[in-house]
Amino acid sequence: MKGDNLILVIGIFLLNLFLIPVHSQSVNESLPNILFIVSEDNGPELSCYGAPVPTPHLDELAKNGVLFLNAYVPQAGCSPSRAAFLTGLYPHQNGQVGLATWKYHMYDKDAPNMINTLKEGGYRTGMLGKLHVNPEKAFDLDYWEIPDANFKRKDLSRYADLAGQFLRSSEKPFFLQVNYPDAHRPFMDQIEGLPTEPLNGKDVEILPYMGLDNAQLREETAGYYNSIMRLDHLIGDLLEELKASGKYNNTLIVYIGDHGGDILRGKRTCYEGGLKIPMIISFPGAMRTNHVSNDLVSSLDLFPTFLETAEMKTPKHLPGQSLWPILSGKGSFKRKFLFSEYHVHSNHNPYPQRAVRNRQYKLIHNLLHDKENPRYEFTIDHFHFNDIDETIQSSPIYIQEAYRRMKHPPEYELYDLHADPFEWNNLAVDIRYKKTLNKLIRKLKDWQQKTNDPFIDKSVAERFFQDVTNTEEQKVDIPYSLYMDMSNIKTKK
Repeated sequence: MKGDNLILVIGIFLLNLFLIPVHSQSVNESLPNILFIVSEDNGPELSCYGAPVPTPHLDELAKNGVLFLNAYVPQAGCSPSRAAFLTGLYPHQNGQVGLATWKYHMYDKDAPNMINTLKEGGYRTGMLGKLHVNPEKAFDLDYWEIPDANFKRKDLSRYADLAGQFLRSSEKPFFLQVNYPDAHRPFMDQIEGLPTEPLNGKDVEILPYMGLDNAQLREETAGYYNSIMRLDHLIGDLLEELKASGKYNNTLIVYIGDHGGDILRGKRTCYEGGLKIPMIISFPGAMRTNHVSNDLVSSLDLFPTFLETAEMKTPKHLPGQSLWPILSGKGSFKRKFLFSEYHVHSNHNPYPQRAVRNRQYKLIHNLLHDKENPRYEFTIDHFHFNDIDETIQSSPIYIQEAYRRMKHPPEYELYDLHADPFEWNNLAVDIRYKKTLNKLIRKLKDWQQKTNDPFIDKSVAERFFQDVTNTEEQKVDIPYSLYMDMSNIKTKK
């Protein structure tokens, strides 16, 4: 009898020993996949957001998930925006404050990031399209194809084809980030037959946040819309590949634009046209559907959202928060104030700014308000906007004043986004809004202190501006760490 018991005990021990790795593997494989889709240089100009451009595939994605009306990036520039969502940190925290092509880079290549953290959690990590963050070796990708920007839009069908290969070959749960070149400049009316019916300037009205109207700007708007229609078609192909892989029902799908359009009062500004992005999230059967969220959310919230999806803990140093309370409809998502910033894009256009908004009002602090904003002339000259001066002068007074304010900013700009969503009327000079102005100034300074923003000291911002201006025509490495005290910035696990 004792021998039988001993055999039974040994048998149970061996069975458990055998089952442990099988059980672990089963749990690992059951984790949701993550498909992260990023487009270039487009705000929420989609039909599901009310824009006059057909985007049926993104509309369907929104119908099957959550559409965010108030989604923002921390800085309206390609590399700073991408580094921010990949690290979960503001540009002034991670160091990627300007374009990677101009040698700006993160100051700490070993800081945790989305790619490496998910890989450590058992995910196979992949990327299609450009990374555009320095140093690239900070991101330990298992798979990376089409690493260039592809602004010539060559072989656009490859994105879906390669994604399909990656999806089908992934035995572990996967994280795949797909970066499309549209709607980056140059705007191209039709590539590879897409869109099938391109628009021209006679078919459209100008983007409302530009405020100006002439034949060239209508053609620009048409080109921008054509890029978005092409993008929508390509995303439709990608989602078909996901469905064909058999993994659609266990995949969190996230779509965002990396910042607003590269047009007047858009990209490279702290205005809504630059900072506000489309954000749509869907997960079949695992979250609410056909829901529109008014919450103030940031692309910084994506890293914590992905970690919760992967059943991993969010590092305490991250300023963002998981979006799952909104996605699931359970719990609460609380954010009263949302912050953003600007430093430089290429070395032609440094102009440090900080901004904060609550549900109604938005404050922009122009740190070097005694200097002319070089981004104004850069945008107009670089893209050869003809007759802009004449068009501005023939526009209503409030639009003329807005463009003068963009070129020669005051220290503070205050806008009522409910009454004035395109930011024409600066309330900072109105005594009736003094209390609101001072409250937002205090909130902005508190945030700068908490996040160790070196530009809370104007002299540091001035030194940065001068250093960049002195190297305007050169791609010179100006590490942001020169301007910051990193002793209190905790980015380690």
